[in-house]
Amino acid sequence: MSTAAGPALVAALADDLDRLLSAEPDVRADRPDSVHSMRVATRRLRSVLRSYRKLFHDGPIDEMRDELRWLAGLLGVARDAEVRAERFAALTEEQPTEQRRIGRRLVSAERAKYTRAHRAVLKALDGDRYATLRERLRKLHSHPPLRKKRAKSDAADAFSSVLRKDFQRLRNLVREEPEVPEEDRVEHLHEIRKAAKRLRYSADAAGRVLGGPAEELARKAKKLQSVLGDHRDAVEAMAMIETRAAAARQRGADTGVYEALALSEAAAARKALESYPVAAEFLKTKYKRKEMLG
Repeated sequence: MSTAAGPALVAALADDLDRLLSAEPDVRADRPDSVHSMRVATRRLRSVLRSYRKLFHDGPIDEMRDELRWLAGLLGVARDAEVRAERFAALTEEQPTEQRRIGRRLVSAERAKYTRAHRAVLKALDGDRYATLRERLRKLHSHPPLRKKRAKSDAADAFSSVLRKDFQRLRNLVREEPEVPEEDRVEHLHEIRKAAKRLRYSADAAGRVLGGPAEELARKAKKLQSVLGDHRDAVEAMAMIETRAAAARQRGADTGVYEALALSEAAAARKALESYPVAAEFLKTKYKRKEMLG
């Protein structure tokens, strides 16, 4: 007997809903990695709702996705500062002892940004907007706004159709990348990363229905996302360092340490991209619907 698409999707969403709501107490307590966990759960849920949006009525889901974007944005400010503080701390330790003072200033500045951003997150979690979102998320599980006809369709067919579209979108972006002007390449790689993440999450959601092939596709998309995520982190950290270096230069201060740190991040960005061709290898073949359906 075939499985209906609607109930199968709601079951998959239940895991993401649990991850998001269960992360809230840890974020409030500022436990290690808690902001990251809640941000990932928020973005994962929003991505799955986007990929499988045709199974739902538009209005309620569009509104929910907008609110999830708002929450992810707040969490992202804190998480990005947290990541930069960790990166700068590691880079600073690699510098000569007499040059570590400036690096530690970078670390302190990012930790201060994290503290301010975390306060903003806590304020939002105590507000009416988040309370409304949390209630909507709970109703998504108990009373999902599914389109009745589409929700009754075969889950394997519906999920495979979504994966094909997400796969093709990512494949097209990767195929376009060699022709992208150099000045636009960083942002294009970021778009590839986001598309890989979207495919990863839609494939994860399809795992219970499509089994091994979907799980393998999710693993490959995750690898590509991780490689380009490392590249993006290095590029953004380098940009932050260069901004601070420019300010120091205007004051007539020595920028040697900033330049050394920027060079380290540039090397990290190049190293990450060395793994990109292999990570994108799976996209050279077309999406095989028959394999997904077994």
